[in-house]
Amino acid sequence: MKGNAQNSSLRDDLVAAIPNMRAFAISLCGNRDHADDLVQGALVKAWNHLDSFEEGTNLKAWLFTILRNAYFSELRKTKREIADSEGQLAAKLSVPAEQQGHLDLLDLNRALSKLPVDQREALILVGAEGFSYEDAANISGCAVGTVKSRVNRARARLGELMSAPPSGAQTSRDDEPAVQRPKPRSARVASS
Repeated sequence: MKGNAQNSSLRDDLVAAIPNMRAFAISLCGNRDHADDLVQGALVKAWNHLDSFEEGTNLKAWLFTILRNAYFSELRKTKREIADSEGQLAAKLSVPAEQQGHLDLLDLNRALSKLPVDQREALILVGAEGFSYEDAANISGCAVGTVKSRVNRARARLGELMSAPPSGAQTSRDDEPAVQRPKPRSARVASS
């Protein structure tokens, strides 16, 4: 059994990891309440299995692995997922954005939700959470090359999704919506 000082330090480290775990959980499931439940469950499991944590290893990676495994275990059990690729359900739960930054964030979240889960997970672990490819591979249970490939494909697809004009919009050379101008009267007469 570990001493009280070690438990106190470990408890502080667990508490410090909560915001990052919550952000990762939200990126996995897309629902803040569900993410909070996942984080709480992962922390309880981690606390109950502290004896399996090896001192000197990456605590954050260990916690993320527990969280990820809990999410995918739950997903396999329920075998259903609510698709909200257009963000309609999320929009009902949030206040409409008042600044451009909020709109950009909504666009990013929509684009992220269109990525396959494995690519989104790899991109979040490496890009947002700052894990090395090796740590991300350990968390995801795959090879380092697989993580690199997933991140590369996710970045490329995210770039495509974020730079694409809105569907159905015509654009001019200046990337502004083109104005539909009526045909000159002589062109209308000739075409009839």
